[in-house]
Amino acid sequence: MSTPSVLFVCVKNGGKSQMAAALMRKAAGNRVTVHSAGTAPGSSLNALSVQVLEEVGASVAGEYPKPIDPHLMSELDVVVVLGDEARVDAPPGGVVENWNIDEPSERGIDGIERMRLVRDDIAARVEALAARMGG
Repeated sequence: MSTPSVLFVCVKNGGKSQMAAALMRKAAGNRVTVHSAGTAPGSSLNALSVQVLEEVGASVAGEYPKPIDPHLMSELDVVVVLGDEARVDAPPGGVVENWNIDEPSERGIDGIERMRLVRDDIAARVEALAARMGG
């Protein structure tokens, strides 16, 4: 039986998709193969995203914004699109899930507090996905 695989996608691959990938690696270890990418990758990781991940022991060490690898798409079980800006087609035989992450800034919450709330929303979704994928 092969290891299930997931790709987390957002536009820049500097924040939410990197957070989801780091949280999945923490939750599932080597029981799920984890990737992240962006539809229009930025130039660096979001510093607040990295900081709030470190607070919970999730690492993005060695990670950087990257585009979707078309060859990888055929190997994926699940593609998770975070937010409503990125668009991704389902991989052959795979599934695309769209996660509309809560945006605290719409309620006037910014900075590190905002990023912690975003992290916690993503973490809850990742835990549920990890359980479904056998991680």
